Amino acid sequence: MGGGFLIVPALVLLGGLPIHLAVGTSLFIIAMKSFAGFYKYLHLLPALGLSVNYQVAGLFVLVGFLGSLLGGRVAVRLPQESLKRGFALFLVAAGVFILVQNLD
Repeated sequence: MGGGFLIVPALVLLGGLPIHLAVGTSLFIIAMKSFAGFYKYLHLLPALGLSVNYQVAGLFVLVGFLGSLLGGRVAVRLPQESLKRGFALFLVAAGVFILVQNLD
């Protein structure tokens, strides 16, 4: 797991942001970090005999963009407490999943 699961509670509890804005802000931060990493290593791919399939990458960008628009519209209509509870359940489920994986 990345640090996004820590960014959201920090933005809500310490920054005072509503949870739907905290989630969006966290995703933006993660997207910018990913883009910076991708851009940094893009020139190394040809030396390794690798290339980027820009059609697949574009499809992921398009689906992610459309999903963020839809998610934003849904999130503002849900009660804040429901979003917080859902995020907390997600964190517990992710923690249990990681624990089970490490026990094997």
